[in-house]
Amino acid sequence: MMKTYLLTPGPTPIPESVNAVLSQPIIHHRTPGFRKIFQEVEAGLKSIFQTEKDVLILTCSGTGAMTAAVANLFNPGDQIITINAGKFGERWTQIAQAYGLRPVEIKIENGKTLALPVLKQAIQAHPGAKAILFQASETSTGTQLPTQEICTAARQASMLSVCDAITALGVFDLPMDRWDIDVLITGSQKAFMIPPGLAMLALSDRAWEAVEKATLPRYYFDFRKERKALLKSETAWTPAISLVVALQESLRLMREEGLQNVFKRHDRLARATRAAVQALGLELFSEAPSTAVTAVRVPGTIADGKLIPKTMRDTFGAVIAGGQDELEGKIFRLSHFGYCGDFDITTGISALELTLGKLGHPVRFGTGVGAALQILAEENR
Repeated sequence: MMKTYLLTPGPTPIPESVNAVLSQPIIHHRTPGFRKIFQEVEAGLKSIFQTEKDVLILTCSGTGAMTAAVANLFNPGDQIITINAGKFGERWTQIAQAYGLRPVEIKIENGKTLALPVLKQAIQAHPGAKAILFQASETSTGTQLPTQEICTAARQASMLSVCDAITALGVFDLPMDRWDIDVLITGSQKAFMIPPGLAMLALSDRAWEAVEKATLPRYYFDFRKERKALLKSETAWTPAISLVVALQESLRLMREEGLQNVFKRHDRLARATRAAVQALGLELFSEAPSTAVTAVRVPGTIADGKLIPKTMRDTFGAVIAGGQDELEGKIFRLSHFGYCGDFDITTGISALELTLGKLGHPVRFGTGVGAALQILAEENR
């Protein structure tokens, strides 16, 4: 028997109390009992989004919410600016193209973050662009982007800011109202610690004005219908009922810990992970590492980098993420957010040390774990 440890940037582990809720009999979604749950979930989401605006709950993946944002905000032929810092930034461009928009893509080298002068040049060159679409945390490269500065630049240029915070919201501070984020998107299987299947997003008043003027086709993903349903504490269509009930419990756990404490925990775990991999002589891939996930370059001593996540999973039971597309076999990624604590980090680093040794990389066992424990011990004094 092998125990499995889930250390991926989505899905993330599910707390025991959430699993218990998921095992309960299903209820009907057009009843007073469900509406009460929905009201509590809506209030909890507003506190995580740090907004007074409505938070829409869609039954779909995060990509569904990204698609919905494009369909609800724009008109055919609109020009937008997309920031491509990796696979998910590229997805903004692809969705825009699928809907007949004219995306101007800022392509950033993998592992690099956005240089603000580059964004300002794009804004100056395309003053008619309607919005800037970007990631707060580019999961594929483990890179954090300067969200507040991007939103400020968008507001100054009279453009909407549309932020994919699927692997960011609930991980680090993203105060929607205070930073004037126009559209903020997240997903259920990340910091919210429940299975995939829900996407949540909130819109500013400016974004709602754009929704009313947009002419792209929409039916299931119609924000106007969802907003109308919210008045009755319902969704426009049949929701993933069990996931909404599970979200009620995960939001309770986050409220109990305290949002700022959640951020501090994630920051501590991220720093411990980075210290561990660097103590092992490995190189961080990103110049601006994300608080959610650490991307690490495969060392030159290992010819086939795909063997690192494979060996960690199959031999030691630690499930991590490898690189995607052109980064496959070149990086691996260690998650440290959601239902994650100190010993998840030390377990993951232990499995990494054993894997590196098994694959022929020189390792002094305990070096990475010791570096992680040093960070964790300092924080717990």
